[in-house]
Amino acid sequence: MPSYALITGASSGIGLALAEALARRGRNLILVARRRDALESIACELAQRFGVEVLFRLCDLSEPLQLSGLLLELEQGQWRIDLLVNNAGLGCAGPFLEQDWGRELEQLEVNVLALTRLCHAIGQRMAEQGGGQILNVASIAAFQPGPWMSSYYASKAYVLHFSEALREELREHGVRVSVLCPGPTRSAFFRSAQMNAALLDASKLLMSAEEVALLAVRALENNRAIIVPGWRNRLLALSPRLAPRWLVRKLSGRLTRPFTRG
Repeated sequence: MPSYALITGASSGIGLALAEALARRGRNLILVARRRDALESIACELAQRFGVEVLFRLCDLSEPLQLSGLLLELEQGQWRIDLLVNNAGLGCAGPFLEQDWGRELEQLEVNVLALTRLCHAIGQRMAEQGGGQILNVASIAAFQPGPWMSSYYASKAYVLHFSEALREELREHGVRVSVLCPGPTRSAFFRSAQMNAALLDASKLLMSAEEVALLAVRALENNRAIIVPGWRNRLLALSPRLAPRWLVRKLSGRLTRPFTRG
């Protein structure tokens, strides 16, 4: 039975770059996203370029019923998934009390609940298979609180801590769990989160999605637990441990607020 890597949020940004990096290494793929036109084009291109099988499934991960349908199809299809990449994520920027609650809820459904549910369902199958690998995508935002993007930062802290805990639990089943914590990356994320992307364009922290994906895949091959691409981002991830919490949250707020439209 052929094995597949399942990637959520695979139609753009880091998800698309990870799909290409894995296809280049001969991995069969199951791509999950909301946009049929983008997925069809990507699946066709990757299959032709790298000679791998590329399937795609439409799913809005903010809708629990759609996610249930996807998981049922995966179970009935009997595809062997040996790598799960939980990349899909949403962001909300600006004052928390001014955010639309529907958008906040959508963010938490995707960043927290859908990711956890996929880990639970597919992690069970991996344990039964005797092995597999899970990569959850968090952010360097996971290492500190983030005023003006409060729920986004908190959701990524959840992903980091959940992934580290799951790594220990699933080790005895032969399932390896890693978490990717990229810094600012060139993608459509900033626009969808309604952030001031013009300020970010000049940042030395900004990395390409392709660079992040390449470093992530290499680290996965070495079974790294926490993957922080780029030395500047590693310094940012370390710095909150060296300062008192009151200072960390104040500095984080001052750094984040100019990039928001609130």
